[in-house]
Amino acid sequence: MAKGDGAVYRVTDVIGTSETSWEEAAKNAVKTASKSLRDLRIAEVTKLDVKVEDGKITQFRTRLSLSFKYGA
Repeated sequence: MAKGDGAVYRVTDVIGTSETSWEEAAKNAVKTASKSLRDLRIAEVTKLDVKVEDGKITQFRTRLSLSFKYGA
């Protein structure tokens, strides 16, 4: 068996927020998730949206599906 075969990964959704951009929101989500989830592998953007107040965008939101290696 090649190294890495047989590993199990879990996928969970997280939402990051930012006042400046979707990219910053994604970075915030990964940074925060990495504090409690170990061995993050892939972050897939699944949804982008914004919060609107008084006709102005006040917050960018990025939803990510994060995969991380399951501990044995």
